Amino acid sequence: MAEGSNRGECSISPTRMRLDTDPNSTIPEFLTNCDEYQLFKLTKFYRDRLEQAMEGGVDGVSLSLTYERIFTGQEHGKVTELADKGNRVDSSKLLLSLVMGKGSRARRVMWESFVRMRHGVPKLDKILKEIQELGADSFDYMDIARGLSELSSNLKDLQQKHKETLRVQTETLRVNTILIKEKVKIFQLVDRYAELTVISDVRDRTLVEHELLARGRDHEEWREKHLRRELEKIRTDQLFQSSFSQRKSKSGNSAAVSGVPGIGKTTMVQKIVYDWATGKIYPHFQFVFSFKFRDLNTINCRINLRNLILDQYPYFGNILGELWKNPEGLLFIFDGLDEFKDTIDFADNRRNTEPQSMCTDPECWCEVSDIVYSLIQHKLLPGCSVLVTSRPTALHLLEKAEISVWAEILGFVGDERKKYFNKFFEDQTVAAAVFKHVKENEILYTMCYNPSYCWILGLSLGPFFTQSDGKQQQVPKTITQLYSYYIYNILKNHGREIENPRDVFLKLGEMAYAGVSKKKIVFGNADLIEYNLQPSQFLSGFLMELLERDDSAQSVVYTFPHLTIQEFVAALTQFLTPDPGEIGKLLSEAHSEADGRFEIFLRFVAGLSSPQSARPLEEFLGKFPHQTTCRVIDWVKEKVERQIGDTQTETGKRKLLNTFHYLFESQNKALAENTVGSVKTLSFRGLRLTPIDCAVLSHVIGLCDTIKHLDLQQCHIQCEGLRRLGPVLHKSPGLSLIGKKVGDSGVKLLSAALRNPECKIQKLDLYGNALTDSCAEDLVSALSTNRSLIDLNLGYNKLQDSGVKLLSVALRNPDCEIQKLNLGYNDLTDSCAEDLASALSTNCSLIDLNLHHNKLGDSGVKRLSVALRNPDCKIQKLNLNRNALTDSCAEDLASALSTNRSLIDLNLGDNKLGDSGVKRLSVALRNPDCKIQKLDLYSNAVTDSCAEDLASALCTNQSLRGLNLGSNSFTDQSVPALRRLILTCRSLEWILLRGNWFSSNGARQLESLRGVRSGLTVKL
Repeated sequence: MAEGSNRGECSISPTRMRLDTDPNSTIPEFLTNCDEYQLFKLTKFYRDRLEQAMEGGVDGVSLSLTYERIFTGQEHGKVTELADKGNRVDSSKLLLSLVMGKGSRARRVMWESFVRMRHGVPKLDKILKEIQELGADSFDYMDIARGLSELSSNLKDLQQKHKETLRVQTETLRVNTILIKEKVKIFQLVDRYAELTVISDVRDRTLVEHELLARGRDHEEWREKHLRRELEKIRTDQLFQSSFSQRKSKSGNSAAVSGVPGIGKTTMVQKIVYDWATGKIYPHFQFVFSFKFRDLNTINCRINLRNLILDQYPYFGNILGELWKNPEGLLFIFDGLDEFKDTIDFADNRRNTEPQSMCTDPECWCEVSDIVYSLIQHKLLPGCSVLVTSRPTALHLLEKAEISVWAEILGFVGDERKKYFNKFFEDQTVAAAVFKHVKENEILYTMCYNPSYCWILGLSLGPFFTQSDGKQQQVPKTITQLYSYYIYNILKNHGREIENPRDVFLKLGEMAYAGVSKKKIVFGNADLIEYNLQPSQFLSGFLMELLERDDSAQSVVYTFPHLTIQEFVAALTQFLTPDPGEIGKLLSEAHSEADGRFEIFLRFVAGLSSPQSARPLEEFLGKFPHQTTCRVIDWVKEKVERQIGDTQTETGKRKLLNTFHYLFESQNKALAENTVGSVKTLSFRGLRLTPIDCAVLSHVIGLCDTIKHLDLQQCHIQCEGLRRLGPVLHKSPGLSLIGKKVGDSGVKLLSAALRNPECKIQKLDLYGNALTDSCAEDLVSALSTNRSLIDLNLGYNKLQDSGVKLLSVALRNPDCEIQKLNLGYNDLTDSCAEDLASALSTNCSLIDLNLHHNKLGDSGVKRLSVALRNPDCKIQKLNLNRNALTDSCAEDLASALSTNRSLIDLNLGDNKLGDSGVKRLSVALRNPDCKIQKLDLYSNAVTDSCAEDLASALCTNQSLRGLNLGSNSFTDQSVPALRRLILTCRSLEWILLRGNWFSSNGARQLESLRGVRSGLTVKL
């Protein structure tokens, strides 16, 4: 029988729930002091999170349990089999299930395993840090349903009525269409709802660009982080689990969920309310009250919480007083903080001191903002829970708030995109065709993480794949073309409802532009009156009507279905005005806005200058003025030409990238060739590029045949972005991808570019890209066939001996043209030295080899020295800096230097050659056949003992031009010998001596030699 049954452990008295531990104690001490029941409770509490966290180390945990004879070999095999097949989630679930069934010793061994592997598994480390910070208090937060009392019979009846009301309100999903007869389709929420990926963290809360662009730019990186097990996914039913809380509070929990426009925040709230009403989640909440900030905007007088609830849920009557007695059972949801017209300043300390700003009683009359503030800060009904949703742009308002759980909706990840289209189209053939088109178009596919974009794509592209007349039309390629067909389809269905759609659309566009300018997305009747618009069937095709109250048809507001549709309509208006007037000035002013509010608008304006985008709209709205189109093209041309010369700053680079987006949207090949056709260098160094940016960049580079250098250093481009650039990577002779997280998969793409017969790449910089031996095969294949590449930087990676052994195969290939190769910082040892030596002996092109910061050691350098003595060796420059070298290898190096006829630059810095090693090298330097021109002996524990040897050796040397003796232990005793060296070595151009132990007098004697010979430099 397994040691310790669950039943026996769970019967331990709750009085044992306290730990007598020091708050500063380590995790091992904490676990040692945990009794069996506490360890059981700890495991149960963190189980959901441990399932995710263990995915990165499930094999190790299972091995520990097997070693301790808790798991059988068969059980270990089953766990690891699932992991090996890629089913790590199932593997970790199985392991936890087995552990929970085997008793307390199994749990203890498992937690001890976690401690050992924590630093290699970030999510485990995060959990252990939380436990360590809380210490004995950990167990105070493990009872989610603390203090909940049974409902009385009258409250049970009320709860049932409330749940039924909410179920009816939330069980259907209203989806807008472009059809005249069926403008809104009603679906069952459970049939239509697509699961979103939510993470238990929030990205940077400050934005300077258009929020959709900025969030989209981070999306791929954050998804990759999750795949690397650094981000935790959180389900909506876990938002109020204490295990995810960043701020532990005994007075209730507040959660904030962030998401860009259209990502699904409101639909997620609807699903949460529906799931609670149907008993699927949050059983510890007795009542849930959901409010939209958009509705709260209509309350322009003081109110109390009682009336706020009764206004929306009148059936609570006089029973609310009973609810106040048990605030722990209440959940308040506030959706859309960014739409709230009042400001809630959580950093304002006056709210804590001024009675008029305090709201501590549900019966207290105050402003709506004071009620929301007081609920979130637990000053009103302390113990209740609050959920707030917001766009990222309003998150700064909550930075000082008492938020326990932060979460962000990432949107669709992986196959979730495909599932959305399968649900969107009833005809699965159409669904497959649309998704195939979207996936093949890099711009559209990347946008698909956002459900609203998927909805627009579905409405716009659907007709292309369902047409029965057999006409072949070009499917939209750019975002402007996509939105153009979206509006076209609405006009096609609604255009006959109005005599002059152009005039109405012009007024609608003016209102849309004013909204973009003021960051306004909700419009009221007053706005319609201001722009002389009348509610109509035609107008409802473009604007959604929203009721401010579910029980009132009086208060109606209007919004565009999505912010980007508002921006497109605003852009379209510029082409409907009879007189273009000052359009250039308008565009320049919009372009100068630093917060990026006009960025999408400007892309649409540029895109609408394209005939492909304009043509379908002109069918219903009339011809666009030729003068307007010309002025827009001229404006784009001027902006591109100006920005090409201004890429020194991050802002300049970002603006250039934006202008490239304008070029892409315009699809004007002549314009692109005229503006960027002769560009020689493109640098976006340090600028984070999304896959969409890469697709645009690929388009522009494709039209440029003069580019000599493409600098994408530190651009955070990952595999998907590199795939977008793939078709043009071969065009640039110089390609810098330093620190871009290219990874092994990215090298596969680069290798394809290198194998391209038209490849022009001569210099490729892949420094610091986390490359391993897994990509070596691809590199070997590319290097063996490429005829252009002569300079390859693979420094600061993890190729290791196995990777370099494979590379050496390519270097031995007579067709390999590599002249310069950097393998520094690659964890190399003497194991790969034989292969490198073989390559050096046979390669006829390699003249510069950098092996700095490795661990070749004396034995490795001895092997390399054999190659250096080979008369066929062509190496001219060799860097062996910091390779753990001692005097043991000096004899071999000296022998190589005496016979080698090509080596002119040797870096032996930061080793431990010592005096004896340098004395041996001096023998070689005395040899007239030695060709060394630059020698680096920096930091080699050299003392006065070898100064005479060096001076004697170099007095006859005719080749040495530079000598680095810095950071050694020379004193004034060496000054006479060093002066003689400098004076007699006539070829010497510079000598570096700083970091030694000279007195001021000794230093002056050496510095006095600076002018003794023209061009001589002495550095101390």
